[in-house]
Amino acid sequence: MELNAQEAALAARAAAVAESRIAPRAAEIDRTEAYPWDHVATLRDEGFLGMTIPRDQGGHGASYLDAVLVIEAMARRCAVAGRITVEANMGALGAVMAYGTAEQKRLAADLVLREGDKPAICITEPDAGSAATEMTTRAERRPGGWVINGRKHWITGGGVSKLHLIFARVFEDGTDQGIGGFLAIRRGEDEPRGLVIGARQHAMGVRGIPETVVDFQDLFIPDAMVLPSPGGFRRGFAALMDAYNAQRVGAATVALGIAAGALEHAVAYAKVREQFGRPIAEFQGLQWMLADMAVAVDAARAMVHRAARSKGPNGFPDAVLAAKAKILAAETAVKVTNDALQVWGSAGYARDNPMERLVRDARMFTIAGGTAQILRNLVAASILGTRLPQTRDGWLREAARRTAAE
Repeated sequence: MELNAQEAALAARAAAVAESRIAPRAAEIDRTEAYPWDHVATLRDEGFLGMTIPRDQGGHGASYLDAVLVIEAMARRCAVAGRITVEANMGALGAVMAYGTAEQKRLAADLVLREGDKPAICITEPDAGSAATEMTTRAERRPGGWVINGRKHWITGGGVSKLHLIFARVFEDGTDQGIGGFLAIRRGEDEPRGLVIGARQHAMGVRGIPETVVDFQDLFIPDAMVLPSPGGFRRGFAALMDAYNAQRVGAATVALGIAAGALEHAVAYAKVREQFGRPIAEFQGLQWMLADMAVAVDAARAMVHRAARSKGPNGFPDAVLAAKAKILAAETAVKVTNDALQVWGSAGYARDNPMERLVRDARMFTIAGGTAQILRNLVAASILGTRLPQTRDGWLREAARRTAAE
């Protein structure tokens, strides 16, 4: 589906900002692994953070497709800027805007729109990755609230994020009630007490956003900061996790942007690099490589846009379409960046060449936010009508069942 005039104008404006303000520092951010607060300010000032926040909360009420257009433009030039844009429009923010109380929505909107916050989702644990419902972090009832203990890891934005959406297994009077979402706002190193940022987990790519261990040590969460679970804790986790569908579309878009940027670099280099007395772009073998790369990028973009335009039962992108988009875009990014590096040859293998960074950046997206394998299970379940035994509480199974029934 073609973009309308408003969408095309947004994409063009985002591309111009990315080219002039984001691209010049991409290599430096990768080298230093420093969080780009200047990019955060640019994205906020341009209105690209909190785009999807409803107008009555001070946002633009933009669609997920609008956000996707901006994310791709940023990721073409800097994957870190792309990921920041995802987190400030989807994920934890989306869950709060969909299910939060009026006060929770106000707090989240203020943090993103005024302070440029990149909310963090605290779900992955050392022994609970794809099988998220195997988490052991506990929230136990106390007068006026809940006390959380446990450990998360690979938390994107650890140490820089202020709003944290923490998933924990809920116990009341010693009885397991299911999994709930709890909100904590970190204003400084010692606030709130009990939310401890642990060691940084140095990543292969997308290095400018810290990935850290986060420990919860008797962290008290008042009742007012419990994210309401539709149907209660036991049934509500599936609804809360629907926010991950948008997050996956966002991750797919960053992968798409990386692939599109790599293709641009490959085409430009092929036109100027000469061997045997002529540009290598004139050799049919390389022409076919570039053609295959272009086909793959366009196919991934079509799938991402389709997922972004879709709506599941809770207003988030359809679970299966989001899974398909992430599988296709992530694997396209891995293939296209490697092929683009091949076009560059030994020059692309140098550490000061952007191709080396793009290859590393692309690799995370077949893993983080749902591996390509677990997402294939979801897609298969949707077409076969089968169950996913890997997920004890069945949130993936339920998403697949709903989609198959539609």
